[in-house]
Amino acid sequence: MYIIGIDVGGTHTDAALLKDSSVVALAKVPTDHGDLFASTRRALEEVWRQYPQDGPVRLQLSTTLSTNAIVEGKGVPTQVVAIPGPGVNLASLGLPFTVHELSGYIDHRGREVAPLEPAELRGLRTLLGTGEGEAVAVVGKFSQRNPSHEQQVGAELEKWYRGTICLGHRLSGRANFPRRMMTAFLNARVAKQQLEFVQMWQRVLTDLRIPPQQALILKADGGTMTLEESGQRPVETILSGPAASTMGAQALSSRPERNYVIVDIGGTTTDLAAVVEGEVLFEREGAVIGGYRTLVPAVLTRSLGLGGDSELHLGPGGEITVGPRRAGTPVCLGGKQLTPTDAVSALELAAVGRREGAVEALEEVGAKLGLSWRELAERIVQAFVRQLKAAVEGLYQELANMPLYTVGQVLNPPELRPQAVVGLGAPAPVFIPKLAQSLALPYEVLPFSAGANAIGTAAAAPTLSLTVHADTELARLTIPELGRQEDIPRPLFFDLAKARSLAEERLRELAGAQGWGQDQGIYIVEEESFQMVRGFRTVGQRHMVRAQLRPRVRRVRG
Repeated sequence: MYIIGIDVGGTHTDAALLKDSSVVALAKVPTDHGDLFASTRRALEEVWRQYPQDGPVRLQLSTTLSTNAIVEGKGVPTQVVAIPGPGVNLASLGLPFTVHELSGYIDHRGREVAPLEPAELRGLRTLLGTGEGEAVAVVGKFSQRNPSHEQQVGAELEKWYRGTICLGHRLSGRANFPRRMMTAFLNARVAKQQLEFVQMWQRVLTDLRIPPQQALILKADGGTMTLEESGQRPVETILSGPAASTMGAQALSSRPERNYVIVDIGGTTTDLAAVVEGEVLFEREGAVIGGYRTLVPAVLTRSLGLGGDSELHLGPGGEITVGPRRAGTPVCLGGKQLTPTDAVSALELAAVGRREGAVEALEEVGAKLGLSWRELAERIVQAFVRQLKAAVEGLYQELANMPLYTVGQVLNPPELRPQAVVGLGAPAPVFIPKLAQSLALPYEVLPFSAGANAIGTAAAAPTLSLTVHADTELARLTIPELGRQEDIPRPLFFDLAKARSLAEERLRELAGAQGWGQDQGIYIVEEESFQMVRGFRTVGQRHMVRAQLRPRVRRVRG
């Protein structure tokens, strides 16, 4: 089968065409931030010319659409209808959106303690208006254990609300009410934009005769979801660019070490990720984007404003700082501001653009500092490597002070430090060897490093997750992501092992229903169990199990 992977970066949009585990073609076009769809389509058209039309093809996208909308504060006007129950002071949370609070209460075990007030439900029409061109998120404190109140509010809104309606329990089965509100709010705010993006791609797919179910979008955890699903849960596509880096490294790397740092150097930013005991580290609580704390599962990455096209700050003593903003097009490529790429071109560390233009720009700036063009260029490269080294060391210092989990299991390894550096991105062949030397580590620059993110996007496999909450005293279990509640047969014998087994079984069923097959590995992301005691005797148990298809990547020959 042929797979096309497209990664939208801050400077360039890359595309890769794979046939099974081989790279057939690569393409790179400038990213048009004013029209991401246009530049993404141009990248697709570049590699489509190399598609021989002799087999089925699948399209996989890594898009910055939702990320940019959230970071830039874009999206439709969005309000939140919250059902917090007693003991929650919403005003104290400092939430950056309008919240309408309803009475009613589902307790921590999923029991309805107080029903919703019919008058308050009817009053939402006055509070929210018709919703034309707007959105609303509905979130209950314990909706992950009983979504009935959210579903009742949603059913009322569907009678007259014309905007986007998002129910919080559909996005995450985990506890943490503030994060679930934030996740639902962000999802609702960008859903209309994502839906328009999906509709545009559906037209392109029709033109290219690609079945819609064969178009997938990379998620923050390195797995994929269908275009249709992304229209319902666009928040899951945030930070898919850094996820593409980790997928590219896992698809292409041949390093034998079990601990290594992934360094993706682009034109605008550099993304860092860590692999420990052969597993990519994940954010324990959920992704943080634009300062917003969410429950979205995500690869643990750190981005810094350091890239080939970064601006340069020159001090009076000749000290140099790189970034964090992008300067624009390098002089050697027709731009007007000096960048690290110009230093690389002038020193002939890589064949980039017009070297003579870079040398002239370096001479002009160097003269003001009493430096030759070569001395200035070398100092720029040294400053870049110095800042990159500090960022890597800062990442591992941070990791040493936080609880972490990998894809497979909770880890408290005796040693987190990297044993190697794995690099990708167009500037990687220049800077990765120098970074590794400064860290006294072996290194690898990935094959096809300039397009490795697109290869990683193409090589990623689908993931799904769900959460099972079980209460044996009530003989009830809830799967919030599916909006489903069921009775527990023989609750006296229902223990954590049975809850785990049921979660895996239902996840396999869901995977099969969505066409992903049931043979993918499943891992337990999180689980907890405790006994409920009343009157000095045990009356039941509560179990929570969160299961997910293991994010996988196809190995690609370099």
